[in-house]
Amino acid sequence: MKNEKFTFIKTDKKLIKLYFDDVTVIKGLGNYVEISTVSEKKYVYYKSLKDLIANLPNEFMRVHNSYIVNLTNVDLFEDNHIVLKDVKIAIGKSYKECLLSTFNKFLL
Repeated sequence: MKNEKFTFIKTDKKLIKLYFDDVTVIKGLGNYVEISTVSEKKYVYYKSLKDLIANLPNEFMRVHNSYIVNLTNVDLFEDNHIVLKDVKIAIGKSYKECLLSTFNKFLL
């Protein structure tokens, strides 16, 4: 899936086409995840964060035990938080160093 621009997810007994660029945040809910999009739609999908992150493109990064973010949709990074579309997400201690090194690649 890493080279694809979209995927299909099964939610509410439907297969929904989901473009990776539209995804902002993926929140873990036990064995389910809640996928939030740029258009503020939310989808609940049966898969764990651990299984999901292995199949996502490189622009997705786990920043907390409960969150995966799409780095292309990050608005700002301050202190120990990332802001995407007015949603503030805390960064876990074990994920901070990797996130900072990734951001440093994009600095001018």
